[in-house]
Amino acid sequence: MCLAVPMRIEEIDGKEAIAASMGISRKVRIDFIEAPAVGDYVIVHAGFAIEKLPEEEALEDISMWEEVQSAAEER
Repeated sequence: MCLAVPMRIEEIDGKEAIAASMGISRKVRIDFIEAPAVGDYVIVHAGFAIEKLPEEEALEDISMWEEVQSAAEER
């Protein structure tokens, strides 16, 4: 199973960016994204931003991830 996480681009430096989601920041590659910009939401898999997401969809996905995390913590 492959998992991809929605993240927001916070900084860009060449082909790398700092992306954040749910309180976690990571360095990611942005080679596959056309015209990446700070503030864009992207899907990140294995350290690569692989697709841009509309903000509404990204926030909905993040909300679902937070529900899964909360359910896991209750166990």
